[in-house]
Amino acid sequence: MEVTWNPSKLPSEDASVSSDRGDVQVEVLVKSQSTVRRTEVRTHVLALLDRHSLIIGPYKWTEFDDDFLTNNVASVAVPLDLKANKLCIYIFSLNDDGPSTLNLEEEEELSAANHWLLPAAEFHGIWESLIYEEGIKKQLLDYVSTAIFFSDKNVDSNLVAWNRVVLLHGPPGTGKTSLCKALAQKLSIRMSGRYSYGQFVEINSHSLFSKWFSESGKLVTKMFQKIQELIDDREALVFVLIDEVESLTAARNASQAGTEPSDAIRVVNSVLTQLDQIKRYPNVVILTTSNVTEKIDLAFVDRADIKQYIGLPSASAIFNIYLSCLEELMKRQVIYPRQQLLNLEELDTMGYIESDVTGLSLHLQGIARKSTGLSGRTLRKIPFLAHALYAKTSVLTVESFLDAMDKAVVHQLKEREKLVSCS
Repeated sequence: MEVTWNPSKLPSEDASVSSDRGDVQVEVLVKSQSTVRRTEVRTHVLALLDRHSLIIGPYKWTEFDDDFLTNNVASVAVPLDLKANKLCIYIFSLNDDGPSTLNLEEEEELSAANHWLLPAAEFHGIWESLIYEEGIKKQLLDYVSTAIFFSDKNVDSNLVAWNRVVLLHGPPGTGKTSLCKALAQKLSIRMSGRYSYGQFVEINSHSLFSKWFSESGKLVTKMFQKIQELIDDREALVFVLIDEVESLTAARNASQAGTEPSDAIRVVNSVLTQLDQIKRYPNVVILTTSNVTEKIDLAFVDRADIKQYIGLPSASAIFNIYLSCLEELMKRQVIYPRQQLLNLEELDTMGYIESDVTGLSLHLQGIARKSTGLSGRTLRKIPFLAHALYAKTSVLTVESFLDAMDKAVVHQLKEREKLVSCS
């Protein structure tokens, strides 16, 4: 993939919510110790792009031929789009503070949720590490961007219905929670021309019912009052994540069946009421996940604009996941010497015919096909297990490492069969 651009036609300011979807989105990570003005950074980045006006494939600079960029910038990432016609440049730095907790009662130190300032160092790189079927990440990004755009334009939601509520559902280990964090991180960067920073609040549904039965209604209200304080800052874009939202449904059903105290249903109703109140604000996005689709409360499902199924990776997605793992291990010289591995597009161009050039990549493709049915979380562990269980030396060639990965996949599939047979 290649694209050219004309710096003379670039927008004069960092793009905000109004940028076109066809634009090239350039993300510039500024070093935490840098104190230079962002306008200066932008000027030097434009000069860098002008010197490299033809780029093949998505590209990321971490080394520069410009002392200013070397001293002040950690990376310049260009995820290219063939339809792109102009550049949007986002200059940002990462918050290193890590998560804080939203405590409800000081004497008990009762934690309601975890809270991050965005962009967060902890979330950096998650977006790139998540590999799904073509279009899923872009669709989610476009959805939330459109919702915020409609908010900025004061579109009447009674006439054009949209709630800024996203539901990601699917089997465990497919990266739903990570995708929510990555989506919030990406949007806090992309919306930097509209909002000064982002806030991310993660609520675990299980904690609502394991701790809060005695005074649940009051405590839920307190939690959302603290979230409301974040939302009241109109310079902030606030993301609220409710993980494993099916817990709300389970509690409601158990309460109605008489197996849980009636207080449980009040917790659920209180949460739904509070969500209805905060989603009216233009600077809040509600993200939810569920591992058990059929157990989600219909009252909650109806509130979600986007209901995106996140399934187990396909063979092509698995190939790309493994390819990213191997590239990292070659970079760190766990695999040495470095050898070229072709991507699927390149293999397709060569007709998938075995040769000295394609051999290793075809071997990897075979391992990927064999791995079908494993979750993304498990797939990312395969290279580690391969080295831990089957490596005869600390540093391996690509060929030896692929053999070890093949054995690790077989081992993992056998372990999964044992678990299934025992359940």
